Amino acid sequence: MLSLETLDIILAISEAELIEEIILGLLAAPQLAVFFEKFPRLKNAMTKDIPRWRELLRARIHDANVPPELADEVASFQQAQVLTTSQLNARLTEFLAQLKSLESPFYGQAQALVAEHPHFTPAQHTLFLQRWRLSLVVQATSLNQQLLEEERDALLAEVQARLAMSGQLAPVLSENDNAAGRLWDMSAGTLTHGDYQLIVQYGEFLAGQPELLKLAEQLGRSKEAKSVPRKDAPTEMWRMMVRQPATVPEQVDGLQRSDDILRLLPPELATLGITELEFEFYRRLVEKQLLTYRLHGDSWREKLVERPVVHQDFDEQPRGPFIVCVDTSGSMGGFNEQCAKAFCLALMRVALADNRRCFIMLFSSEVVRYEVCGPDGIEQAIRFLSQRFRGGTDLASCFRSIVEKMQGSEWFDADAVVISDFIAQRLPDDLVTKVKGLQQAHQHRFHAVAMSGHGKPGIMRIFDHIWRFDTGMRSRLLRRWQR
Repeated sequence: MLSLETLDIILAISEAELIEEIILGLLAAPQLAVFFEKFPRLKNAMTKDIPRWRELLRARIHDANVPPELADEVASFQQAQVLTTSQLNARLTEFLAQLKSLESPFYGQAQALVAEHPHFTPAQHTLFLQRWRLSLVVQATSLNQQLLEEERDALLAEVQARLAMSGQLAPVLSENDNAAGRLWDMSAGTLTHGDYQLIVQYGEFLAGQPELLKLAEQLGRSKEAKSVPRKDAPTEMWRMMVRQPATVPEQVDGLQRSDDILRLLPPELATLGITELEFEFYRRLVEKQLLTYRLHGDSWREKLVERPVVHQDFDEQPRGPFIVCVDTSGSMGGFNEQCAKAFCLALMRVALADNRRCFIMLFSSEVVRYEVCGPDGIEQAIRFLSQRFRGGTDLASCFRSIVEKMQGSEWFDADAVVISDFIAQRLPDDLVTKVKGLQQAHQHRFHAVAMSGHGKPGIMRIFDHIWRFDTGMRSRLLRRWQR
C-alpha cells in the first residue's frame, strides 16, 4: 500500500510547508486570539506545544495511505517516465484506458493531447509527462490538505478544551509564567467542566481567606539575602557624588549687577542699540554694573571615600518539594476541612510558581497519597478535594510516611508540612529521634499549620516552625473585622 509520505517524496511535495500553513491557521483562529488577549501567559505556554503538533501532523501523514486509484495512477506515471518517445507512442492507448478506468482528473487533458497529436514528438512527450505530474501533485496536495485540516479541527477542539480549563484555573493556580506553563501541561487530561469546578470553588474560598494565602507564601519562601559588613574586612575606595551650592543655570533667583552678557535684561540690551548710550553700556560692562538675571542651584562633584568591603551572606533554605500531610479526623471537619484544602491549594500554587513538587498525604486510619504537581496534577487535586474528613487521628503513621519518603534521593531537600488541630496522642520516642536526625543531618524542615489553639505542646515541639491559623469562631470574626 502506497503511503502518503512516499507519494509526497515521489512528487517532491514539501510536507513542512503544508504543516506550517496549518499551524499558522490554527494559531490565527479567532477563538484563540480573543482568549490570548485575556490570558497572555497561557499563550506563551501553549506555543511550547507547537513542536509536538508538528510531529503529530507529520506522523499523521506518515501513517495515512493513498487511495488505491491514486496509487495505481502513480504507478502508471512511473512506468511512463522511463519510456522513450516511440515506446510511449506505442502504449498511449493503454495509458488512456487506465486513466479512464481510474477516473483520473488528468484523463480529459490526456485525451485532448492525444487527439491533437496522435504521435508525440520528444517535446510533446515531455509536455504530456509534465501535465500528468502536475495533475498528480494537485491530487496529492488536496489529499494532504484534507487530512491536515481534519487534524487541525481536532487540535483546535483539544486546544479550546484545554484553554477553557486553564482559563478557569489560571486565577487560582497561575502566579507567573512558570506556573502558567506547568498548568498548561497538566491540562492535557480528559476532564469535564464539572470536574475542575471544584478547584475553582476552593479558589474562591481561598480568595475570601487572604490570611491563608499569605501564610502559604511565607512558608514557601526559600531565600533571604543579608548584607553583612565583616569587622576584619579590608577597606576599599568608593566614589560617591556630593551636592554643593553653586551658581549654575537651574532657576532664576532675582537680579544682580555683573558682566554676564548671556543673561542681560532686555532694557540693558536696548541701550547698546542707541548711539548716545553705547559708550555708557561698555563702561558699565567693564565695571560689571550691568543688570543681569541671578541664577542659583546645586551642582554635583565626585568625592572619594573609604569604606569597609561588604559581603552578601545568603541564608539559604531548601527549595525542594512539599510533603503536605493533612489530618482528616472528624475534628477537622466543617470549616477546618475547607481551610485545610484551601491551604493545600495555596501550597500547590506556590509549588507551581517555584517549579517545586507538591505531594499530599491524608492520614487517618490509613495514609492516602496524591501528587498534585505532576502530569496528572489536576486530576489528583480534584480527587484530594473530593475527600471527606472523618475518622481518627493517627499522627504517628503520618510521620512514618514522611520519614520513609524523605529517605529517597528525590526528596532529600523536601519540606514537610503537617496541617492538623494537633489534638492527638504523643509521638513514639523512636519516631521523634528519626525526625530530629533528618532535621540535623539532611536539613529537612518540618512545619506545623495549627488549625486550633488547643493543640498539644508536646507534639508540636518537634517542628521547626509553627504557623497558627485558628479556625475558632472568635478568630474568624476578628479576621473578618480586620479586613
